[in-house]
Amino acid sequence: MELPFEIRRSNSPWVDSVWTCTSEQVTAMASVAGVRWGLVFWEQDGRPYAAVTGPETRTSTAPVPEGAAFTGIDFAVGTSLRVLPTPELVDGGVELPDTTHRTFRLDGARWETPGADDAEALVERLVKSGIVVRDPLVADVLRGHEPAVSGRTVERRFRAATGLTRGAVRQIERARTAAELLAAGDTAADVVAKLEYFDEPHLARALRTYVGRTVGQLRDGIGGAIALDLDQRLTS
Repeated sequence: MELPFEIRRSNSPWVDSVWTCTSEQVTAMASVAGVRWGLVFWEQDGRPYAAVTGPETRTSTAPVPEGAAFTGIDFAVGTSLRVLPTPELVDGGVELPDTTHRTFRLDGARWETPGADDAEALVERLVKSGIVVRDPLVADVLRGHEPAVSGRTVERRFRAATGLTRGAVRQIERARTAAELLAAGDTAADVVAKLEYFDEPHLARALRTYVGRTVGQLRDGIGGAIALDLDQRLTS
């Protein structure tokens, strides 16, 4: 069965993307490594839920609530929650308590649950309240700037803001891009050249570690439900 994601990129400097998904009959999926934390809201059997999700350093198989409708906000790398440091969220997450159909509780306050169209409005309120913060040095580094501090300082602040090393962020992002290119029809050789992998076995290892798919599975659109928008081509 498919697990169709609808994803839109955000113009907000605080948000990477906003996504929606309906699980239908899917009860498990391949969870793909990712470098961003997020807020996720969903309803199942008439009951509302909300959670903070963390970066993931490897692929895994994750359960999916059957018949649930999700809305998610993936935050920009370098942002973080005041109350939940991102390093504490790596390969995990926290379900938020006392969630209702209209509101959720975060950092001691109650907030209106957003839809996909007003996610940025919620984020703006969280930023103004000081609940969502960011380290501008991380954003500068990701844009290719060389900050006027030592490499050790950059790495320390990178870990504090993201829970990951710069190398891990680069490897995970590259593997996700490789999966998207292969699903779009690029050959393994093309992807190796475009993304500067050492060779095709190097690419295959990265996909196995971070995406949980082979080159052939991505090319042919098979392998089961996956938490990555690949033009909704992946089926069981």
